[in-house]
Amino acid sequence: MTSNAYARLEKRFHRMGTLSEAAGMLHWDMAAVMPEGGHESRAEQLATLNVISHELLTAAETADLLAEAQDHGLDDWQRANLKEMRRVHGHATALTPDFVEASTKARAACEKTWREARPKGDFKLVLPQLQTVLDLTREAAAAKSAKLGLSPYDALMDEFEPGARAADITPIFDDYAAFLPEFLGRVLEHQKRQPAIVEPKGPFSIETQKKLGEKLMGVIGFDFNHGRLDTSLHPFCGGTPDDVRITTRYNEAQFADAMMGVVHETGHAMYERGLPASWRRQPVGQARGMALHESQSLIIEMQAARSPAFCRFLSPLLNATYAGNEAAFTPENLARFYTRVEPGFIRVSADEVTYPAHVILRYRLEQALIGGDLKLVDLPGAWNEGMQQLLGLTVTNDREGCLQDIHWFDGAFGYFPCYSLGAMTAAQFFAAATAAEPGIPAAIEQGDFRPLIGWLRTHVHARASSLSSPDIIKAATGRPLDAGIFRQHLARRYLGTA
Repeated sequence: MTSNAYARLEKRFHRMGTLSEAAGMLHWDMAAVMPEGGHESRAEQLATLNVISHELLTAAETADLLAEAQDHGLDDWQRANLKEMRRVHGHATALTPDFVEASTKARAACEKTWREARPKGDFKLVLPQLQTVLDLTREAAAAKSAKLGLSPYDALMDEFEPGARAADITPIFDDYAAFLPEFLGRVLEHQKRQPAIVEPKGPFSIETQKKLGEKLMGVIGFDFNHGRLDTSLHPFCGGTPDDVRITTRYNEAQFADAMMGVVHETGHAMYERGLPASWRRQPVGQARGMALHESQSLIIEMQAARSPAFCRFLSPLLNATYAGNEAAFTPENLARFYTRVEPGFIRVSADEVTYPAHVILRYRLEQALIGGDLKLVDLPGAWNEGMQQLLGLTVTNDREGCLQDIHWFDGAFGYFPCYSLGAMTAAQFFAAATAAEPGIPAAIEQGDFRPLIGWLRTHVHARASSLSSPDIIKAATGRPLDAGIFRQHLARRYLGTA
């Protein structure tokens, strides 16, 4: 029998979960369809919702109930829920309601200016507002550091990926940065020996691209009764588990980025839809963390949708959609096209081999910014220097440099490591899934994602936050996260070796 204190906490957190869902829908609206003149009022709306939720979470009554609630009499999920309640309460009580309001408004204002500055490549335009966001983020990091007993940067990461620590991540990233130059050179030489890639010729109308994206969403298993596809400056998946909103951006000169962006975000959406409905709006019912979330988008996009099996399914679909590109849309050419390795400036367009370098750069820079070792005014130069060191590229404008991602301008410092941790986790999940169900590649070749999604539903989605990320990975794959599995995957795909 559950305690009265725990039952009251569930009711309280359900209310906060509903407020969070409302804020999520407002964020989607702001990014996808809101008119330019709505930013000021939207910032006020979001700040008000965030403050109300924060006040509920940090109220003396909540603290009293958390102190009174006991594990005795609770089942495993309820105990995990209580543990998560205490974790989020610890984060929240480090900040005051006034701070939450100020931070929400500052982030909304900065994001608005970023949307103007990015197309212009004008970092100076957004610099003052980004400085405000950074100052507030550093203040929050210091407060959470003192409250949680973590370093300031670890305290920020913990909000996105509970339990993530720089001491564990830095060696993995440094090792990959050391591994990349030699491996990349081998891959580029290997590619030169392959037949030349036939480039698809456009233009590719935006309406046709959208229809293709929706078709592939359906193939993967997206439920359009519980979600939709829209357009935004930066692709994302938002909304709620029962109303998932996906966005992408289009380029009529080429369709691949938008298509794979939709596939990627659909992976996120499938995770959200697969979370246990009986634990909606409770901490334990939410996605475990963003590294695990990114693993769910990348297992669909990178592991499945860029595989030779999927290219055999995709070939006739693309030929039917874009006539006159038969040579470009053979399965063999598509496989080379979708696994082409070519160092570039833009993270979201990066290939699987060089993508971690983009994350490593951001990880190092945001640590320096939070630690006070890098001044914000020097960020473009530090960014350009890092791109030269990691990928040998010379950045010519800030649009292709430090302005390309929304994260920092929205205050999401500490998020970036989740991308590469997610890629490594995705490789491990896919290896385990195909070992348990060898028919998965053949099903993907027929456009049938049900076996893969079914495995993910059981081993990842349905567990929500009832376990830690390391425990979910170990339970699903039989071992802790092993970056070596990711490297083996890269060697097989890009060099044809084990």
